[in-house]
Amino acid sequence: QLQAFGGGLVQPGGSLRLSCAVSGFSVMDRAIGWFRQAPGKGREGISCISSENNNRYYRDSVRGRFTVSRDIATNTAYLQMNSLKPEDTATYYCARSSGSFTVWRWASESSYDSWGQGTQVTVSS
Repeated sequence: QLQAFGGGLVQPGGSLRLSCAVSGFSVMDRAIGWFRQAPGKGREGISCISSENNNRYYRDSVRGRFTVSRDIATNTAYLQMNSLKPEDTATYYCARSSGSFTVWRWASESSYDSWGQGTQVTVSS
């Protein structure tokens, strides 16, 4: 089970840290993906931390601003979001990779088999 939280209203240029609390498995055993869905748009993969080698992947639009991480002590994954822009406004989701996960398809929804509920992020002045 995954539970995402930490969203809120922030001004452009501000920061937020999203958390994804994991239960039932270890954050070290599966890749954790972060997705977002803006109003009227499809869900897009924005970041992933792999279970092997701790590799991190980012969508071009967030690379350099967002950082994905995980903490085995708290069994939680995080998405640190800096320099937020109005176009980052969306509902954000975390997800657990499926058994057929490959890093080449980290941004595909079909690579994940368990999803947390979304947390809303609104970037506005």
